[in-house]
Amino acid sequence: MFLILLCFQAKASFDFNPQCLKAYKEIYALRLNNARNLIETEKKKNPQNAIPYLLDNYVDYFTIITTENKAEFEKLKNSKSSRLNRIEKDDKTSPYYLFAQAEIHMQWALTYGYFQEYLSSSMELKKAYSLLQENGKKFPSFLPNQKNIGMLNAVLGALPSGLKKTISVFGMRGNTETGVKMLENLVRTLPNSAYSHFYDDAVFCLAYVQSGILNDRNAFPKIVANVQRIDSSSLLKSYILSYSAIRTGRTNEAIRVLESRPKGAEYQPYSYLDYLAGTAHLRKLDLSSFNYFTTYLRSYRGINYIKDTYLNLAWISLLKGNTAGYKEYIQLVKTKGYTFHEKDKQALQEANDPMPHADLLKARLLFDGGFYDRALNELKDKKAGDFNLLRDKIEFCYRLGRIYDETGREDLAIKFYQFAVDIGKKERYYFASNAAYRIGSIYAQKKNYQKARDYYSQAIDMEDHDYERSVEAKAKEALSRLND
Repeated sequence: MFLILLCFQAKASFDFNPQCLKAYKEIYALRLNNARNLIETEKKKNPQNAIPYLLDNYVDYFTIITTENKAEFEKLKNSKSSRLNRIEKDDKTSPYYLFAQAEIHMQWALTYGYFQEYLSSSMELKKAYSLLQENGKKFPSFLPNQKNIGMLNAVLGALPSGLKKTISVFGMRGNTETGVKMLENLVRTLPNSAYSHFYDDAVFCLAYVQSGILNDRNAFPKIVANVQRIDSSSLLKSYILSYSAIRTGRTNEAIRVLESRPKGAEYQPYSYLDYLAGTAHLRKLDLSSFNYFTTYLRSYRGINYIKDTYLNLAWISLLKGNTAGYKEYIQLVKTKGYTFHEKDKQALQEANDPMPHADLLKARLLFDGGFYDRALNELKDKKAGDFNLLRDKIEFCYRLGRIYDETGREDLAIKFYQFAVDIGKKERYYFASNAAYRIGSIYAQKKNYQKARDYYSQAIDMEDHDYERSVEAKAKEALSRLND
């Protein structure tokens, strides 16, 4: 037995061989059962290879983020320690030795965060950060390391200043611009390197940062260009494109991608794509979105977007003129689902507000979908005095400001934003504070830094309103950039 162990340790390795490469590709296509079978075959054929244990963690990670199921998470997280123990016994001279451990810790940091286990998430992130820093010093030319360092920089750098100070106590710092540049460089470099199999992962990370964190509406053409190298049979490619399209106001493109996405029993069930399809169709006021949202509710067994989906169903009823149906769905917003995700917290808050004005709701949805001319058409013959509720008067001014802002009519944007500030600055709605922040951003672009500072300060000084911490954090970050 002792001789067998010695033989095992001598041959222990990190071998990303063709079988492992194939499994990795299947994972990033979201054909997870195929990947599992390939991994098990490799374990039996090459028991000394540690890469299958890293790939096991990838499978669990994508299982959790596609199902968002708490029971699945509780079951799978018990495997983390045994995988790390196996990898720690492997070749310490390999650049994969620390990288594989960091990758596992980072994936679990993200999954713990999904379920609001923030202490565990922070500890996993700290371990990943330390391992990546050490590996970067040992193997500076090891490209896969740069994927996670870039991602960490981007995410940590985008945190509000108060949270940045908190994580700096743990020795973790980030710069979003640095992280984006690292990921962009990696996407360019990987295809002609020995690590080209990490390309899909790098594109996935970069697209999430560009559209999910930075909400960069100009990034979509870059994302489209980057995914061209990814096989069209990949369901993850469909996710990257549709999510990024929706986040950047390319609704029709999102619908096209979702309608043509690959399907079949070999793919991991991914109910969130039905939610995205419902969101996209509703944003063009296509009320067949009802079918996508109800499909989502029937098939989904996770914790997110349930309240938000019922709110969308309520809006569909309202747009059909069915106020009784609206009220029934609003009650379900209050009684079903959870408040883990920001969208569900927002849905619950809106369910407790008065019923929205149908024309304002149409303009809001069309604006979010990138249909600015149609959104303006819903409001062009109206004035603030046409609305009975003060909330609706403020939103009317704010929404016109947003439309004019996005279509480059800055003077009109400032005019209507200012109306929103004037009539809403003492109310609990976020419209006035966000309008002040956006006026500040317009003046910052014009290099009128004093006025920009004044409006950012106004946004910060408004208190006791919805999303106060979020708007305040954005305004403080913008002020900080002006003062650097």
